[in-house]
Amino acid sequence: MNQEQRLLPEATARRSKRWSRRDMLKTGAVAGAAGAIGLPAIVKRVEAASPSATMNDTKVLNGALFYEHQAIWAYGFAAGKLSSTSIGKAVLAVALANQADHKKHRDTLTAVIKQLGGTPAEAQKQYDVSSYLKAGEGALDSDVNIAKLALALETDAAIAYGREIAKLKTPALITAGASIGATEASHATLIRSTFKSLGVDLAVIPASFVSADTRSEWVLKV
Repeated sequence: MNQEQRLLPEATARRSKRWSRRDMLKTGAVAGAAGAIGLPAIVKRVEAASPSATMNDTKVLNGALFYEHQAIWAYGFAAGKLSSTSIGKAVLAVALANQADHKKHRDTLTAVIKQLGGTPAEAQKQYDVSSYLKAGEGALDSDVNIAKLALALETDAAIAYGREIAKLKTPALITAGASIGATEASHATLIRSTFKSLGVDLAVIPASFVSADTRSEWVLKV
């Protein structure tokens, strides 16, 4: 058991009056709403500049849809492995709030891809997260490590959106992609704030950017 895992139970008891499951659900809802404002409306006004732009944007959006499917699956998969302790319930509250955002993103991306004449990527029955586990960027053996795995996945999703939206050709889609990417970054921030509220000494926002260059500052090792 590492230092964070030893400190969490005691710290949770000390801070229970200041930070509740309900508080985290509210925080998650605010973060999600801020990132998703106006996205459903984007479906009605997407007009690609040319057939080549349509093909390009469909491919990029399907790549983004993969990350949404993966995140939805990961949160559902991990939820069943969380304990019924106060820490497990805290992690579950954040997980459900973040997963709800991913479902909205999935639905919006699916609708836009269909409007562009494309075929949305289907969700897989399961996804491979072994690379994260091997790198020590989370595990499935404790509530703390499950939260770390979620943090790594959300960080990578934010990085992917930042990289991929630059490839889009349709202005309205660039705006929508940036909005979703901002929400993914807020998910990572929310997870780190949960660690902070439970007594772990860390910076909630460890870097001014969420990028490949700063990834190691955002992700927490097991």
